[in-house]
Amino acid sequence: MVRRAGLEPAQVTPLEPKSSASTNSATLAQRRILTESHLYWRPMAVDHYENFPVASILLPARLRPAVAAIYVFARTADDFADEGDLPATERLRLLDSYRHELDRIERNEPTVHPVFHRLRPHIEEHRLPLALFRDLLDAFAQDVAKTRYASFDELMDYCRRSANPVGRLLLHLFDAATPDNLRRSDAICSALQLINHWQDVGIDARKPVPRIYLPQDDMARFGVSEESILRRLTSADFCRLMKFQVDRARALMHSGARLGNDLPGRIGLEIRVIVAGGLRILDKIEAADYDVFNRRPVLGALDWPRILFKSL
Repeated sequence: MVRRAGLEPAQVTPLEPKSSASTNSATLAQRRILTESHLYWRPMAVDHYENFPVASILLPARLRPAVAAIYVFARTADDFADEGDLPATERLRLLDSYRHELDRIERNEPTVHPVFHRLRPHIEEHRLPLALFRDLLDAFAQDVAKTRYASFDELMDYCRRSANPVGRLLLHLFDAATPDNLRRSDAICSALQLINHWQDVGIDARKPVPRIYLPQDDMARFGVSEESILRRLTSADFCRLMKFQVDRARALMHSGARLGNDLPGRIGLEIRVIVAGGLRILDKIEAADYDVFNRRPVLGALDWPRILFKSL
């Protein structure tokens, strides 16, 4: 559930960091597939598809390969939707190829794609719901075409498919997918997704195809225009809008935080660290007077002792 600053074990061969720079058609996606087999660890922080712990040092060793395989699926699919200079039709075709692999698993047919050679044994061993992987693919496909959100409810529906499946998959791995745990996990994951969006308002606004995740009805209510977002203007109205969104994300996070105390051992500690990291980003947005255009908050080395202390 929780890109760069974080718990970074030594001797890692990580995937390349995400970049908005253009690449040569499908080569980036193929390069992901060639390198993913070496991925067992990723940094923790709060950002888009790195918004969950991937084989974190806090997780039991027996589950790290499964979590890493889920991450590779999500990361490569996210790249199909968001990286390089592929046309929309090709992005959607690549995402469809992943859907077809899920269909093969469901029909008990042989797996073809290397990502699924790695993922399928964990799906079968832990009986992971295929619907959760399909929800992620639906969210990535939505990213290809949709760049604005009319309301908070519409944005939360995106979070339901782009973020919540990750937490639910982790609960299934831990045999802890009870209704109460799932509800609290959804709150944490959706809050993390919102935090990422508010952290990256400026980054999203300057993409080749700009995205604005701030709900349009909230923007209208606070007197913030789309043009001002695209021009990256930190007005008083924008700050009020951001305060409203930060407060809402914090309340949502707190509504799920009990999950970290309800679950025992390492998974409980992992969740407490994730929650504390997300809340720390919100504190940093506030400390920057909500000027995320010029002072994008990130978790640095000095933040982690504080986060870990709060998590114990």
